[in-house]
Amino acid sequence: MSSDACGPLVDDSPCSGTEAFALRVIGQSMAPEFTDGEILIIEPGGAVRDGAYVLALHRDEWIFRQLLKRGDGWCLHALNPAWPDLDLPDLAAVRGVVIQAAVPGRRKLTRHYV
Repeated sequence: MSSDACGPLVDDSPCSGTEAFALRVIGQSMAPEFTDGEILIIEPGGAVRDGAYVLALHRDEWIFRQLLKRGDGWCLHALNPAWPDLDLPDLAAVRGVVIQAAVPGRRKLTRHYV
């Protein structure tokens, strides 16, 4: 995928539809499960459930986190404890579910999340 294949993820971008697309992990907020540079496959119509890894739009920023049910609401949870949980009142911010992760060049390290 070229760096501009999806451009910014906005409502009229090619990645805002219903087809799965790929994104690269940047940073260490989801370590140790996901590391910097891994490729994620996101399914916009994926089953959103407690514990799923999701792509969400939070405060005008795209963020990759684990979705957790908390009482009457939800939160976006970073696996690395150095990052705080982000509260969500509902699931409207969730735009896709991670269905696969892969380390470039290491096919045997591919993991599936469905």
